[in-house]
Amino acid sequence: MTEHKRVAAIDLGTNSFHMVIVEESPEKGIVEIDRVKDMICIGRGSISTKMLNEEAIESGVATLKHFVLLASQHGVEPSDILAFATSAIREAHNRDVFLRRVLEETGLKVKVITGAEEAQFIYYGVRNAVELSVGSDLLFDIGGGSVEFVIADNRRVHLLESRKIGVARMHERFITTDPLSRHELNLLDQFFCAELHTSVEKARQMNIRRAIASSGTAQNIARMIRYMTGRSGEVALNNSSFTRKEFQKLYKPIIGLTSAERRKLTGLDEKRVDLIIPGMVLVDVIFRVFKLKEIVISDSALREGMVIQHLLQRNGRSGPGVRQQVDIRRQSVIELAYRCQWDRQHSSHIARLCRQLFDQLQPLHGLGLNERELLEHAALLHNIGTFISISGHHKHSQYIIINGELRGFTPVEISMIACVARYHRKSPPSEKHELYASLKSKSRRAVDVMAGILRIANGLDRGHRCNILAVEAGIDNGTITLGLKARQEPDIEIWAAERMKSWLETVTGKTISFHHLGRL
Repeated sequence: MTEHKRVAAIDLGTNSFHMVIVEESPEKGIVEIDRVKDMICIGRGSISTKMLNEEAIESGVATLKHFVLLASQHGVEPSDILAFATSAIREAHNRDVFLRRVLEETGLKVKVITGAEEAQFIYYGVRNAVELSVGSDLLFDIGGGSVEFVIADNRRVHLLESRKIGVARMHERFITTDPLSRHELNLLDQFFCAELHTSVEKARQMNIRRAIASSGTAQNIARMIRYMTGRSGEVALNNSSFTRKEFQKLYKPIIGLTSAERRKLTGLDEKRVDLIIPGMVLVDVIFRVFKLKEIVISDSALREGMVIQHLLQRNGRSGPGVRQQVDIRRQSVIELAYRCQWDRQHSSHIARLCRQLFDQLQPLHGLGLNERELLEHAALLHNIGTFISISGHHKHSQYIIINGELRGFTPVEISMIACVARYHRKSPPSEKHELYASLKSKSRRAVDVMAGILRIANGLDRGHRCNILAVEAGIDNGTITLGLKARQEPDIEIWAAERMKSWLETVTGKTISFHHLGRL
């Protein structure tokens, strides 16, 4: 595989044109270089007329000229600029006029994809950002012209559907009143229910209770719910979720507002002031007819799926089943570590010691497999802050983890990993620290235990020589005895671990001692 290859993917949607530029390397994986969006609304008026108007064509061509130039400046070869057109362009009678103009003026060959292809790419994108269930999930992407529905588990796809119920189409077709009248609300609701019938039946057969939503509309709804619930300080939207109860608290007061009143709402994108109404009605219907408990947000969808499939094909890894078994959580941790030039040998050794300590102390702490995994990831990332500076690197590690766009984790899990990494040295957990204090008591208690284990494991590799090969824990009434098997005399490791043990002693209420079991 060629290192540091850059690819640009352009999504020519009904409401907006988006481009993402990424770089792929064997170790760092797929790293986003740039992202740009222009809401030109090429589908405005064309949904009923099936004709792209001249103004929209001019705007579209101008935007694509800028996109191609930007991609070129980032070092993307023309053959690696992908451009796919969706609903509005797909249905326009004069689409060939637009596509010919684009080719002549930008050199860009735009591929018009079917609704099923669009759903397939969305699936590729979502599964690279959110960990799919062993049982099946419903994936949906709310576009301007169409909405794609996918039912899939972590191994395969069970349903791909594209329905012509996008928010721009529905607004143009049904909404004439401001605020939305009860009659038009009922029309929207009934139309959505009729269009979702086959997807609902398939979901019922597969006992689906969770959905994963992509697109700007879903993200904007999630952002407004955050503001409403006082969680606006959270960084990542990806893999965050909201319940039906939380959605209803937002939906009921907003659905009756005028456009001018909605424009004043905190968290609502100004360009979605009108389109958010059919979007919220659709989400309300989806919650109800699919009988969902929650909706999870994915910040990856069509564009990211285009990139992933292009790279797989170029590297000879395309085909059924490819990437289905990838652990996206671990993969994203390793990619972030490589981007920060980590000490792989030391960090992997610390992670192994953490697993041993966690397992042998399990009768004391009572934590489960999820916390074990989070501890391992924190151990792998605990030192990445040295990428910024050795001084205070534990705080830098926390910052990088919070802002590192880890995939597959909930915002709470990312916060826990970041806190544990921070507390591998210097001061232990404290409610004076904002991120730690923001966690619920159950999560804080887990962080306390994991940080205590990581601090000792870090001490046991003080010289970065990977000397300690195994730890054997003995638990008595008031003591924990840690026996160490080592290659060489572990005097320096015991000295360092003694200095780091006090926090875990506080958490467990037991005294910790170390002794050498001999060389291996």
